[in-house]
Amino acid sequence: MTETANSLVEIRNLTKGYTRGGQKVPVLDNITLNIARGDFIALMGPSGSGKSTLLNLIAGIDKPDSGVLKIDGEDITVLSEGQLADWRAANIGFIFQFYNLMPVLTAFENVELPLLLTNLSKSDRRGRVEMTLSLVGLSDRMEHYPNELSGGQQQRVAIARAIVTDPTILVCDEPTGDLDKQSASDVLTMLKQLNVEMGKTIIMVTHDAHAAEAAKHIVHLEKGELIDESLTT
Repeated sequence: MTETANSLVEIRNLTKGYTRGGQKVPVLDNITLNIARGDFIALMGPSGSGKSTLLNLIAGIDKPDSGVLKIDGEDITVLSEGQLADWRAANIGFIFQFYNLMPVLTAFENVELPLLLTNLSKSDRRGRVEMTLSLVGLSDRMEHYPNELSGGQQQRVAIARAIVTDPTILVCDEPTGDLDKQSASDVLTMLKQLNVEMGKTIIMVTHDAHAAEAAKHIVHLEKGELIDESLTT
């Protein structure tokens, strides 16, 4: 976690705060962290610790007040909003707690959505979507709508949508928070497979200590400060 040679994410002295009621409220204070290519880390901490803010900064959803944030050698803090949008589309796959699927679209169509922004032909998009849904075990559910799927199946569709563009990083915000125990276990197993077998770099925010055990490293935040980093094995 501390070596820079193989670092995909390089964070130096990162600070972020928000203005509320005319007052500046600090959220992250002088965070320094390296995340290696192919790592799987869990960000943990109490509510208000800054873990979701840190995830959003890494994903290019928000910008820091100061500090360095490089992804694969590129300083994303200097990109314009338009450049950031293009960068996110090419580099980040999002997995959310509540799936964020379009209810009027089938599983196939939901997974295809990110590919509509690319130059892929219709047949190439179909091939990519079918392969990805097969990877998450949903080849037989491609034409089903979200309300025809279980929570675990909906999250697998969301995972397929997140990886269909072959992103550099998967960012996961409480991906098992809305699932029953078995579905959560299935999703965590899938994330571990994506990390180990496909080499995907995964950054996951979670409150669940059991879910965090699926990661290779755990990063603990408290009151906007990095408290410690630990190996899970």
